[in-house]
Amino acid sequence: MPAQREVDEAEIKQQISKIVEGIRAKDLEGLKRFYATDVVSFDVEPPLQHVGIAAKLKNWTNAFTFFQELDYEVRDLTLTVGDDLAFGHLFGRLSGTLKNGTATNGIWVRGTFCFRKIDGNWLIVHDQASVPFDIASGKGVTDLEP
Repeated sequence: MPAQREVDEAEIKQQISKIVEGIRAKDLEGLKRFYATDVVSFDVEPPLQHVGIAAKLKNWTNAFTFFQELDYEVRDLTLTVGDDLAFGHLFGRLSGTLKNGTATNGIWVRGTFCFRKIDGNWLIVHDQASVPFDIASGKGVTDLEP
């Protein structure tokens, strides 16, 4: 019989797979069930923080409006799981066909997240997506690959 942490890690990995499916399907209602209502998100677009499920879903809505069809790829997922908190990081890339018909490979972002076990469910309470930036120019560096 697997230890509880192994069970929890498998459950979180399954949650992440379902999030990827939800992004690919542009399924806002499906994505909503993976976030705590008071989630705090440090996303790639302003402002510095987005607080609450409505703000997080607005970010996804904004991203989805650019794409006719899209894909989301995850690489190098790493998890550390405790009793009721879990931390993870990954590289993620949103790509696909833009509304104007142009295909894009997207950019790789660094994703960091924290899940909390709330009423028996692992929910994202914090996430952050970022790109490195060039100190001299102050501009994001978006052509890197993992």
